Amino acid sequence: MPLSAPPPASGQPYVLSASLDNARHLSSLLRAVHFQDHATCFATANGLRVTVEDAKCIQANAFIQAEIFQEFAVQEESVTFRINLSVLLDCLTIFGTGSLPGTTTALRMCYRGYGYPLMLFLEEGGVVTVCKINTQEPDELLDFDFCSTKVVNKIILQSEGLREAFAELDMTSEVLQITMSPDKPYFRLSTFGNAGSAHLDYPRDSDLMEAFHCNQTQTNRYKISLLKPSTKALALSCKVSIRTDAQGFLSLQYMIRNEDGQICFVEYYCCPDEDITEAEL
Repeated sequence: MPLSAPPPASGQPYVLSASLDNARHLSSLLRAVHFQDHATCFATANGLRVTVEDAKCIQANAFIQAEIFQEFAVQEESVTFRINLSVLLDCLTIFGTGSLPGTTTALRMCYRGYGYPLMLFLEEGGVVTVCKINTQEPDELLDFDFCSTKVVNKIILQSEGLREAFAELDMTSEVLQITMSPDKPYFRLSTFGNAGSAHLDYPRDSDLMEAFHCNQTQTNRYKISLLKPSTKALALSCKVSIRTDAQGFLSLQYMIRNEDGQICFVEYYCCPDEDITEAEL
């Protein structure tokens, strides 16, 4: 059963309260976007979004829908705060990451609003731990303005296909070149490492390809150092949607199914590294 948190001592109501029977559902998703210490949390009636950025070039968003929680209540239209993600993950796994079979850590999360800490009540095996994590003023975040109407090319791939690609391609390369085209090679991943160039092609009728919607040929390069954090989400996911817009901005949306069969999403946005001239292709 989810924990019940005591009412706030000050009498001020919580603007956000949520409970989970299994805190691991939250910690595994947060780990998938944990490549910087700090994150910005947005809570609305639809659920929780946790955003992490680096160098104004890459942004990751973990979406945890309200339905995942046993209880999820937001008393304002939206609640926003910045938090140390490393500390939050340490608290969520305070009982350890490998619980005994049949045991789970129940979580209740409460936040009173601006200037107050995020409070976590964690219970496992009758032992309750209370954590208070200081919150901060949220930073202004990048707006990649990546709406579906601006998408030029989109494919949906079974995640195992992309996992194999990252295992086979030469990661000494500084960039990953992605070609998406309505004609051959359809979907090509290329690296340019110490051992020379390497290409991996996926035909549009590949068993790994679940959807193929390419309107024009695009070739863009992305820094592998920026894409590497997304492999955490890739490892957890079952499908990945790969989209590009006219400017070559990349969206990687990972569909993740938790132990209870519930679906969550982690999305990475990445800006292209450089313009590719035809002479280079």
